[in-house]
Amino acid sequence: MSPVRIVVAGRAGRMGQVLIRAVEEAEGCVLGGAFGSRDDPLPLIAGAQALIDFTRPSASVALAALAAQARIVHVIGTTGFSAEDETKIRAASRHAVIVKSGNMSLGVNLLAALVKQAARALPDFDLRIFEMHHRGKLDAPSGTALLLGQASGRDDIAYASVRAGTVVGEHQVILAGPQERIVLSHTAEDRMIFARGALAAAKWGQGRKPGLYAMADVLGLPAP
Repeated sequence: MSPVRIVVAGRAGRMGQVLIRAVEEAEGCVLGGAFGSRDDPLPLIAGAQALIDFTRPSASVALAALAAQARIVHVIGTTGFSAEDETKIRAASRHAVIVKSGNMSLGVNLLAALVKQAARALPDFDLRIFEMHHRGKLDAPSGTALLLGQASGRDDIAYASVRAGTVVGEHQVILAGPQERIVLSHTAEDRMIFARGALAAAKWGQGRKPGLYAMADVLGLPAP
């Protein structure tokens, strides 16, 4: 099988640099190029089979439309979308395979499955989510925190967000009941875990029918 030709958006960003390195090191993938906010992405997208995008909501929405035109796989790790943004991405997914997740790591998606099970088993426990990221992260709560909240199926969740230093990502889901407390947690130590998940999504999407998918689909896990 020929390698998947992957283009990376946001080449100057933290995740962009990690993604470029991950594609270059991965088997079954070849880097078709990378672009920044001032570059024209069309020539690269036209020759690609997949686009990986950890940028900003406005950029991701525009790139989803381009991916739909090119009929390629679009992997979106961007967070902080508005309801209008989500509608536009769903529209683009009628013509492109779009894999979109608040977190691409295997561990977080397994955590989401555990949260779903725990929340169902303990419906009367208070559910709280704490998350911490580096000082440059703009959206709060984080996409991962919202993913975990969605997995719980609850609407009575309180979120606490901290932005400091160079923290890659820490999340705790706390279920507190009478005289006992359960804490489910995940710590990201390197952004490469997100890049590996994104590459797995780019490969998984090849040959799939157009649609909007999540990492749970890629990993074969129950939907949050």
